[in-house]
Amino acid sequence: MIEVSVVIPTYNEERNIVRTLYFLSNQTIPREKYEIIVVDGGSKDRTVELASKYADKVIYQRSRGVGGARNDGAYIARGRIIIHTDADVIVERDWIEKILKKFSNGVIAVCGPDDPIESTLKYRILYIIINAISFIAAKLGIIWTRGTNTAVLKKAFIIVGGYKDYPLCDDGELGIRLRRIGKLIYANDIRVKMSIRRLKKYGILRVLINWIKGDIMVLMGRRPHGRYHRESY
Repeated sequence: MIEVSVVIPTYNEERNIVRTLYFLSNQTIPREKYEIIVVDGGSKDRTVELASKYADKVIYQRSRGVGGARNDGAYIARGRIIIHTDADVIVERDWIEKILKKFSNGVIAVCGPDDPIESTLKYRILYIIINAISFIAAKLGIIWTRGTNTAVLKKAFIIVGGYKDYPLCDDGELGIRLRRIGKLIYANDIRVKMSIRRLKKYGILRVLINWIKGDIMVLMGRRPHGRYHRESY
């Protein structure tokens, strides 16, 4: 019986998708208890071909934006719990098992921190700071969900309407609406490693400014400014 659905949006990810799906396919819980759904945004490379060797379902994106791709996958998911992550992550073997154990005492969503795959010192320091801020915010009752590392009960996800049609910061905004209907937790022991390729491509300052601006707009209940685009790295 499928208990968990892992949803991954992709676009031209042939360099990373096999590694990500390999780790996801070799978890400590039985493979028949979870499914992997890849939602492809029209890749021009071998992403779909490679993903098909590991994923239970590979579908083509119909909705707009990364959040739309996550919604497309969530709505066909069979699992009671939907885990959202990205195509460039590395997860520990007990990642899904740890997540499952968090869903008790009324918890409807769980999120955890990201760490950079790359060993560059400045990026490691940056994510130590980002994760520390997230931890402190969680202690104050502000859970900022992340597209790379968030799990949510499918029923709750459907009730709040999934991800909004935002060009950015839609992952964090989801947590604001989920918080209105149930309990969210931030768990330091549920971690993923992710590529900081966007920071390398655009620069730390530019990316952080866009994130901060977007987060402020979301907290004010307004739509973040930005444009939809499919990134190739």
